[in-house]
Amino acid sequence: MPEISRFLGIIIKMFFDDHNPPHFHVEYQDFKAIIDIRKAELMEGYLPTKQLKLVQAWAVLHEEELLENFSTLGQDVKTWRKIEPLS
Repeated sequence: MPEISRFLGIIIKMFFDDHNPPHFHVEYQDFKAIIDIRKAELMEGYLPTKQLKLVQAWAVLHEEELLENFSTLGQDVKTWRKIEPLS
């Protein structure tokens, strides 16, 4: 599962052969979650409130890039772009 961004101990990944709706995976310490790209909402899993809010803010800022990466699922992972971290 390629890592597309990392910030403040939060790792953002996408699976090569994932399913709809468009989403990404988040890891933070021992926590794992799945975030809907279009709604920037938690779909599955758990993140502490502070980290969830940071991830949601990042997702809103980078929605277009996330959707572009998701639209290329099943293609060469090398076409995926790394996305700037939250700073």
